[in-house]
Amino acid sequence: MSKNTAPLPVKEYLRTLEPGAHGGLIRKSSQEHAIPESEILDASASLNPFGTPFEYSYTGLKLKSLLDKGLEKMEQYPDNRYLEFREAAARFTGMGVRSENIIPGNGSTEIIRLVAECVIEEGDTVLIPQPTFSEYEVQCKVLGANIRYIRQEELGVLDEDLLEDAKILFVCNPNNPTGILFTREQIAEMAHKCAKHHTLLFVDEAFIELADHSQSVADMVEGNAYLFIQRSLTKAFAIPGIRMGFGIASTAFANVLNNARLSWNMGCIADTVATALLNMEGGVDSKYLVDSRGLIETERAYLMQKLTRRGFKPFESSVNYIFIDISEFSMNSTELAERMASHGVLIRDCSSFQEIGNNYIRVAVRTREENERLVSTIKQVINEWGKQQAESMLETNLAKAADCGRLGSNLSCEYYPCHFEGQDCTFCFCPFYPCKDERTGGQWIESSSGGDVWSCLYCDIIHKPEVVDDVLSVLVKEGRNKESIKKAWKNALETRL
Repeated sequence: MSKNTAPLPVKEYLRTLEPGAHGGLIRKSSQEHAIPESEILDASASLNPFGTPFEYSYTGLKLKSLLDKGLEKMEQYPDNRYLEFREAAARFTGMGVRSENIIPGNGSTEIIRLVAECVIEEGDTVLIPQPTFSEYEVQCKVLGANIRYIRQEELGVLDEDLLEDAKILFVCNPNNPTGILFTREQIAEMAHKCAKHHTLLFVDEAFIELADHSQSVADMVEGNAYLFIQRSLTKAFAIPGIRMGFGIASTAFANVLNNARLSWNMGCIADTVATALLNMEGGVDSKYLVDSRGLIETERAYLMQKLTRRGFKPFESSVNYIFIDISEFSMNSTELAERMASHGVLIRDCSSFQEIGNNYIRVAVRTREENERLVSTIKQVINEWGKQQAESMLETNLAKAADCGRLGSNLSCEYYPCHFEGQDCTFCFCPFYPCKDERTGGQWIESSSGGDVWSCLYCDIIHKPEVVDDVLSVLVKEGRNKESIKKAWKNALETRL
């Protein structure tokens, strides 16, 4: 067998494995659209919009000092016990959690992989509600698990027959991408059902510090060996470039996971920085995190109000991102995300989430200035797209009219009659827009995002058959250009106003 045809030395089922899709692709977008990275607004990655703790003197944290301290240990292996980190994580979590319950991790993905490696055998079934974080699926597939998808709504009324055959049930709380937060009582009920059937309940609390940390169930792990909690520091402290997080489990379960995890899974920089962050005075109720939650609440309300327009339907959220239904908008999520990226603003196209289609996007809650830019860019993209659609439709209708004359009433249009019964729809998109001539019935109105926009709602002259005939006599003969538009206006409309 030749080198080129030799099979790969990997498990058969891994040959078709695809990585999870994520936001935060700043460099890729910069390269594709020739926009400097510094000029890109990333509303696709859901980081704390308040910025890092190092930007606020009251935290007492200085990044350079921490980096220098961490680098002093560069020439030695880290202490694989990570004692200071685990003690700080326990204090930060509170709720009676002890250092013996803490499992250090190099971010969420490594923690998910560790738990999957320790629990799943090839062929086991795991339950993943949809839509949710894609890494649960990816990391379990690496171990050869069978994925069974359920809907988020099913979590409230868990079918115990499902649990009977499942090794793990993943619950993201608050959920990514929907922002829905389950209460402690709801999670506790799930945990009870899972323990009854020896199914591990993996609760991902990566965003809970930015939502309502009182809904955490971290205090329940010691009494339930089938409950595991995941925390991620990169979201709450807005530093995804330094990978750090931790798991919380019963003492016995945590001991197994700590023995099984990769040795030195946190480097000296991550260990030093993470320990300092976790030791911040006040823990989850530090001034920094309280201020962060306050900003998120204010800016989320602002974005919700601004995004409820033009076919956008934002879902209520508990955290620093908003899930938006755009199914009533005529552009799908992939095209919208691509058009936004071309203007230097990244949003999350949710079509990569299982069984969700291309009708949903997710946007991060940012600062007011950034949110205003996000809203402004959405408006710009919609206007550009609308003009392109209008141009295309106008050219198509002119081509048809050149062969058979005016097109008459479009009775199949869901908006017919948008002006009057018997209207001619050849110029659904007006060749004179915006004419800015109020004699037509058109007028300036205030747009939902502020400013004035020209409205044709009360203009019907371009839909009168005799006007359409006169306009076509010019545009069909001379083509559509500046001069012919002026001539058609003068011949067909000016005399009738």
